[in-house]
Amino acid sequence: MIEPRRGAEAVWVGGQKAAAEAGCRASVPLGLHFNHTKMVLKKKKEIQVDAFVLECQELETLRSFADAEDQNLASLLLHCVQLSDGIHQIYSMKQIVTLLKKMDRNSACSPMIKCCLDIIGVMYFSLGAKNPLKKMLASSLNGLPEQLMTEAVHSFVRCLKEELKTTDLCLYRKVMDNLASCMENFSLGKASINNLFKEVLQFLQKSVLEIQEENRKLSGNSIVETRLMHDLLMAIKVSMMLLQKVQENFQGSLWRKPGSLLWQSMCGLLKSFTNFLMNEGLLPTVQTTSGLAVILFTKTMFEPVEKLPCLVSDLLLRSVKCASVPEWFVSSCECLCTEELSDSVLLSLCHGALAMLEWKNGSMSENGEKLLLDIALVLLSLASRLKESNMAVSLSRILAIWTNSALDVLESSSQNLKSSLNGNSNTTGKLLEYVYTHWEHPLDAVRHQAKLIFKNILRIHQATLKGSVVKSDPFFSMLTESLLSLEWHVKGKYASLGCLVECVGVENILTVDRTIPAQILDVMGDQSLAPYASDLLETMFINHKSHLISAFQKNIWINHWHDTWVSPLLLILCEGNPDQTTYVIDYYLPKLLKCSPDSLSYMIKILQASADANIGSCNTRGALGALMACLRTARAHGHLQFREIMRDDLLSIGYVKQGLVHQHNQLFCRIQESSQVLYKLEQNKTKQELIKESAKWDHFATLQQYKDFMSSICDKLFEALFPGSSHPTRFSSLTILGSIAEIFSAPEGQTQAIFRLAQEIDPTRVQMLIQCFASTFEEVKVLAFELLMKLYDRLDLQDLENLHLLFQAAMDLSISTKPYDCVTASYLLNFLIHHKGLLNVCLKNQQVADTFQIDEDMSASTMEKNTLAVIKYLLSNLEREIFQAEKSLLQAAASFPMYGRVHCITGALQQLPLNNLTLMTEWRQMVTKLILMSYRLSSVVSPIVQSSSPEGLIPMDNDSETAGRLQMILHEIQPRDTNDYFTQAKIFKEHHRVDFAKLTDDEPVENVCTEIRGKEGQTCDVTAQMVLVCCWRSMKEISLLLGMLCKLLPLQTVSESSDGLIAVEQVKDIGDYFKHHLLQSRHRGAFELAYTGFVMLTEILSRCTNESLRTLPQQWLYNVLEEIKSCDPSSKLCATRRSAGIPFYIQALLASEPKNKTNLLKMTMNELVSLAVPVNESLNIIPQVHALNILRALFRDTRFGENIIPYIADGIQAAVLGFTSPVWAVRNSSTLLFSTLITRIFGVKRGKDENSKKNRMTGREFFSRFPTLYPFLLQQLEVVARTMDSETGELKLHPSLFLLLLILGKLYPSPMDGTYSALSMAPFVPFIMRCGHSPVYRSREMAGRALVPFVMISQIPHTVQSLLAGLPECTNPCIQQNSVHGMLLQVFHLLGSYLESKHRVNSDLQQGLVDIITCIKAKVWLAKRQNPCLVTRAAYLDVLVVLSDYLGKSRRKGIELFGFWEEISKVISASELMTGIYYFSAIPGFTQYLQSITKLVISVLSVAADPDFSNSSSPVAEQMMNSSSMVVHLLQSDFHEVRLPMLEAVLLWWKQVNSKQATEEKMGPLSLLSDLEVILLRMAMKEKHPECFCKVLEILHCMDLRNVLPRTQDSIKMNPKEFLNWAMNIISASDSIKIQSIALKLASKLVTHLVQNCQEVMESEMRQWIQLVTSCCGDEEQTAIRLAAAEVLINITPLFLTNQKLILGE
Repeated sequence: MIEPRRGAEAVWVGGQKAAAEAGCRASVPLGLHFNHTKMVLKKKKEIQVDAFVLECQELETLRSFADAEDQNLASLLLHCVQLSDGIHQIYSMKQIVTLLKKMDRNSACSPMIKCCLDIIGVMYFSLGAKNPLKKMLASSLNGLPEQLMTEAVHSFVRCLKEELKTTDLCLYRKVMDNLASCMENFSLGKASINNLFKEVLQFLQKSVLEIQEENRKLSGNSIVETRLMHDLLMAIKVSMMLLQKVQENFQGSLWRKPGSLLWQSMCGLLKSFTNFLMNEGLLPTVQTTSGLAVILFTKTMFEPVEKLPCLVSDLLLRSVKCASVPEWFVSSCECLCTEELSDSVLLSLCHGALAMLEWKNGSMSENGEKLLLDIALVLLSLASRLKESNMAVSLSRILAIWTNSALDVLESSSQNLKSSLNGNSNTTGKLLEYVYTHWEHPLDAVRHQAKLIFKNILRIHQATLKGSVVKSDPFFSMLTESLLSLEWHVKGKYASLGCLVECVGVENILTVDRTIPAQILDVMGDQSLAPYASDLLETMFINHKSHLISAFQKNIWINHWHDTWVSPLLLILCEGNPDQTTYVIDYYLPKLLKCSPDSLSYMIKILQASADANIGSCNTRGALGALMACLRTARAHGHLQFREIMRDDLLSIGYVKQGLVHQHNQLFCRIQESSQVLYKLEQNKTKQELIKESAKWDHFATLQQYKDFMSSICDKLFEALFPGSSHPTRFSSLTILGSIAEIFSAPEGQTQAIFRLAQEIDPTRVQMLIQCFASTFEEVKVLAFELLMKLYDRLDLQDLENLHLLFQAAMDLSISTKPYDCVTASYLLNFLIHHKGLLNVCLKNQQVADTFQIDEDMSASTMEKNTLAVIKYLLSNLEREIFQAEKSLLQAAASFPMYGRVHCITGALQQLPLNNLTLMTEWRQMVTKLILMSYRLSSVVSPIVQSSSPEGLIPMDNDSETAGRLQMILHEIQPRDTNDYFTQAKIFKEHHRVDFAKLTDDEPVENVCTEIRGKEGQTCDVTAQMVLVCCWRSMKEISLLLGMLCKLLPLQTVSESSDGLIAVEQVKDIGDYFKHHLLQSRHRGAFELAYTGFVMLTEILSRCTNESLRTLPQQWLYNVLEEIKSCDPSSKLCATRRSAGIPFYIQALLASEPKNKTNLLKMTMNELVSLAVPVNESLNIIPQVHALNILRALFRDTRFGENIIPYIADGIQAAVLGFTSPVWAVRNSSTLLFSTLITRIFGVKRGKDENSKKNRMTGREFFSRFPTLYPFLLQQLEVVARTMDSETGELKLHPSLFLLLLILGKLYPSPMDGTYSALSMAPFVPFIMRCGHSPVYRSREMAGRALVPFVMISQIPHTVQSLLAGLPECTNPCIQQNSVHGMLLQVFHLLGSYLESKHRVNSDLQQGLVDIITCIKAKVWLAKRQNPCLVTRAAYLDVLVVLSDYLGKSRRKGIELFGFWEEISKVISASELMTGIYYFSAIPGFTQYLQSITKLVISVLSVAADPDFSNSSSPVAEQMMNSSSMVVHLLQSDFHEVRLPMLEAVLLWWKQVNSKQATEEKMGPLSLLSDLEVILLRMAMKEKHPECFCKVLEILHCMDLRNVLPRTQDSIKMNPKEFLNWAMNIISASDSIKIQSIALKLASKLVTHLVQNCQEVMESEMRQWIQLVTSCCGDEEQTAIRLAAAEVLINITPLFLTNQKLILGE
């Protein structure tokens, strides 16, 4: 083994096994990492610094002072400014400044020194703000001696004066950057500005006015506007810096005189900043910064200072009295005093007050405290109104700043403020409400600020306490209880709990519930929650460790810590599902090891001890898998110390080897790095050292072994690329080969290489890779092409034969009727384009040769010439084919679909650097031809895709006799879905009518296929689908080509210019083309892909400097909106097919708007909302349909991000109101819009559970985000509820009922709801209850669920009692069963939510349950035969099941509950389940009733099986003494609705028994399972219902075969071997995957049992079983079958491989 030099440690890495396969000795490390020296060379990033260049006049002046020996300061400076490298100038200037500092007092006044200082000043002000040389000068010049500082200031003042004389608006930014640099930790610069303070202030005043005026003139030019806005922003920032950092000019009172220039400049700037603040059209950052500047300038100018907080409060509360404020303030800030302030202005002023006023040390006294509370009041009121994303982010950030300011004030505040800010105050309550509403906000920034606000709320409350113990404080206790009671799917819970842990300590949290660590680990199976959970756990265990260390000795605290945090982790790693363990390993385990590296030894010890016993399964890792995971993670993070582990015998060497397994890419990296280490070692050793080392280890032999190993790997990978290999095989092989090619490249500086993939490539393997282009999976084509390109420079392609044949194959594939063939052709051509000989192949085409005059010796690259030749070749063929298609589109569709040619042209252009071409004239001509070709091809295929029904159209144009018929068809296919189609009836001409009387039965029907002749004379049929595919794919490729041309080609701004390839007029024409086809195409494929090309165009237009092009998107948008609103009957806009391409067209236009501006989006959304919700009923509903469809598309588009969120409430209103329209088109579009909005609000559905809380939100959060929906939904719900009050039960279904209940049903209750919110949920309750009376079953169900979030948890018992009291008595003559059912459903959902809730008050639960049970007993007749309606009987039984399950789990006892159990026993005994069922399954509610009564029996059986109940005198125990007979009775029922739930319960009980949840002392479920073997065996033979049969097999698999097999002979007349054959036959006979899987497991368990216990020969049975297991492992089998086979193999392996007999044969 190599001994590293300098005592460095060599760390072993994995891959020993792989190296051994290649012949390496196991002792050779595959990688050596050194602590001090990195052996692998990496190219350093070069730093570029612009050099300073001095003008000639100053250069000559400097030369005049230089000495002959070039040793004085002027000589050095002259040498410096003549350097061309900025880095060298930096080093030179450091020497110069060092020399300058050593100058004595006499030399400081010399002309040479003054000249040098002048040059340095010029240099400083000439350099850019980010130039390192400028920063070095500022840092170095700060230390000038006093005698030089005066002269330096004079020099800098002279330079700064020249800067301030600038009049060019474009140079203002440079001057402002220099001003900012001077004030940034640069004493010399600050002194210079101080001398020119008035001039600087006047320059800033002039600059902001001129920039503002220039911005007004250039309104609409987004690029220039953006630049001017940033210049304006810089001017405001510099003005603020001037006041903050150069304060000497504000001392005294002279400057305050109204006539002074300084005062006038200050007032002028304040007025400008006020105007900027009030201007909503400026960038938000400009407006916000102006708010800071207004407060800062006011603070500087206002007197007396103690009244400043009052002035700011008056501004925020809009109560300024002009008479009581200074005149200068009114004149400068008049609009702030007199006008209504917008929300953004208020927000900016609040920000300014918090950032610019002094909050520390009580400097603003009581007025400041009042202002602090007023700011909080304003900010919290804005929180309910500001919904735009940028405003929401700003508000959250400013609220966080407010909490920091509050902490500063509380350090020296009055008791009144402390009372106003403690945890129980109204202000803190509203802040908490804000946190609860925004802790799951869609924006990360808002969520982060919500966390900071919550953390500061805790600190603020701590600051208000008077020495009391924080941990026992009621406010913290309340927060702890509230947060822990939340569900773990609430992401905000994690961060808030983390803050609470840091404040009160983790012990207080664990005292409430010790299982919290395990609960958090349980939720880590969800990747979206795993990061939050791991962060919380890290906070908790770090805090816990600190607490334990301070309280106990190490041996004591570490054991306690391990029990709390490590033991639950190990349990999850061993028993958790794969997803859960993966996320725990990725997110949690590294953090735990970082906190306590010593815990690894504990993990190894525990897991190694149980490795043999807990081997895991197909769904779990087991102890060994958990051990490997811990080892790998520890090694990856540097916590694996092998010496200590091996020294202490903690881990066997076998486990070490398993823990060091690599992924393939890591293995290759280690081989590459190790080889470089060996090469370096060989180079650095002397000859004598080599002789000594050779006796120990032959390095060259090791390198050869590495190379042989890599060659063998590549051989295997290329073998896997054989023709016909599967997609996964090809994909994996190409991916690994790509990794090898990348890792074993030849980086600069690497002298030798162990391996080169190019050396393994021969023509046969090149052909293999080319054949991969033919794969139907494009990702395989991409990988093959990329691999060939990586190896291209090292491939000898001159030996590549049949170049012409490959090129011809590509051409043939480009006109194939199979769409993926043209993709193959494109990749093949792109590969061949790099070959020098391709040009000659293309020139063999006469038409190409005639138009292609290129000399092979020209300067153009091979790739450029070949690309141009290939495109000319393709274009010449394409033009000929378009000519033929104009004559016969059917012929083209069948023989030469043209889209393939266009696709190949696009592919060839995409890999060419279009901004760096040589043959500009040829390319310009080619672009023109391509554009004209696109238009011509489009005109051929567009009649098909623009037809009203393109899917079935086939033009009959194959002979001259039908030419007239073609014209008639083309007329008939004109769109029938335009505006006039809805407003007037179509009148057909006589020659369009068909005389059906002339059609006789014996006449043949015209075929939908047309027979034509192919290009080789063969007959083929052309279907409408072939024609459509040809047409829409052609439109697709045209759109992508035109879009790419606009996106990639340089623009020719001036005609006859040589600097571009595409002209302005051509771009405009392309835009008109896209507009025409997007607005008129009917086929989705055509307009969707035209949209892709149009997006490329609009992105370019928005950034274009040409004014006429840049404003096109805005003009197009205005035009299309006007056309939509106009309702013009002649409009060609498509009103069906979800408005076809119109939404795509508008999406593309809006998406092109710059990100910092949303004016077009706002305007469009307002227009569309007004159209979607018409004020008056209009006869023409087309605009409304278009608006709804466009809104849907915009809400679905993620590019608009949070900018579209403020319009969601309007969209919901439009959808709900549109659903009430009498026109089907409006209702249909409204439904689609509503569905999109539900997804946008609640997220994409993440599971099958419709009621999952992952896709829901609390009522508080919903109505806080969308406050306008509160009155709207309430009003609509009231209207809907009125239709439910029908005493006759008449069906009155309101259209909006379903939508309203669907939204409300997506909400769920929270313990935080309603505390401080003004949006009370109570008004919704009576209306939702009335909706439960609906005659529609589904509506009643939804109303039951929707009621839950609107009833406070403390009000649920009272509400349930009210609902139960409202149920009818059995003596009522007329009972509305629909109403009864709705009320019972509401009781069911409320009661379930209440009993499952963790945040109810337990003290109130007992009395509440007693009252509810009393009410239930009073109306129990509804569960008996007295109630003739089976639906309501089932619903009442479901209520009983909920209560029974809860009482059983909670083990509540008491005399008051005996009556309940007695009533349940009576209900069961009197039910048809016991006395006999005489109903038919067709009776409504029959199935529900059977399922409900069976659930109730199962629930009671579970309670009766509990020893605590069975040993008591409970009626349950008395009624169910013979519970096993009850189980048998249900299993023998004739109805599968009874058998299936009973079988599921039996299976659950068996699993509990097998998992040892039921101990021998407490029999539990065992008492229910006695003597069931015979019943289950007979059911297995007779059961016909597939689900029941599957459950029977599962139960038999869980049971002990020692009890089952002895009874097979008596019960089913089978011996054990026959029973095994029966089980194996099921696998072949059944079609159900579930049945096959469980039958395989059962048969395998039988085989294992019989092998161990049966002495008979089982040769035939074993052979059949082996064949079954083998077949179940096949690739063609379903995943479930293969998983079952894998589990079987894992379970039988220990027995079959360790048995002395060869069970499976030799």
